[in-house]
Amino acid sequence: MDYVFPPAPVSSLPVQGMDARFPVRRIFCVGRNYAEHAREMGHDPDREPPFFFTKPADALVHDGMQIAYPPATADLHHEAELVVAIGKGGAGIVAAQALDHVFGYAAGNDLTRRDMQAVAKAARRPWDMAKGFDASAVVGTIVPGQAVPQGAIRCLVAGALRQEAALADMIWPVADVIAHLSGLVRLEPGDLIMTGTPAWVGAIARGETCVVQIDGLPQAAVTVI
Repeated sequence: MDYVFPPAPVSSLPVQGMDARFPVRRIFCVGRNYAEHAREMGHDPDREPPFFFTKPADALVHDGMQIAYPPATADLHHEAELVVAIGKGGAGIVAAQALDHVFGYAAGNDLTRRDMQAVAKAARRPWDMAKGFDASAVVGTIVPGQAVPQGAIRCLVAGALRQEAALADMIWPVADVIAHLSGLVRLEPGDLIMTGTPAWVGAIARGETCVVQIDGLPQAAVTVI
């Protein structure tokens, strides 16, 4: 097939123990999936079902990379997250079978232009440019397996601990997130789901390195220059 210009390369992530890479199709993100984070954003965590926003696949940043401080913001925030990589498609998936659709898991960081998001919220406008900007999805190496990782998630900025919580503190566990999302869109192999962040999100300054750690998974680190 001929194209009027060369198509964009496929975004992909490394997979632990494999030479083959995981091709990324779409990136879905869950909003406010930890109670304390919902509260710090001024919301009641007991009132709403999971909701989702997206990032483009070419916003991916791999562990250890450097990125430029993004334009149109003076308040770039980190959001440490568990990332689910989908390996088997489906729609209307029930929670009891949801983990059958998982390829593996990774550590991630949902970078956010917080000041831009605040303006959008106040004006009741979409968050797209606050969340889906270039180099806004930091994701580490994927570890294959369907069992949900256990233990803690942490975020460190310039070596100082910023966020820490138990993965078990999610309001909607991974299986429930997959089930709910698959009732809205058909999930396909290559989709990523960033499952929400704990409390104590905060700013990353120029020159700082931000590292997301999840027990049992490789880290996802990025340096803002």
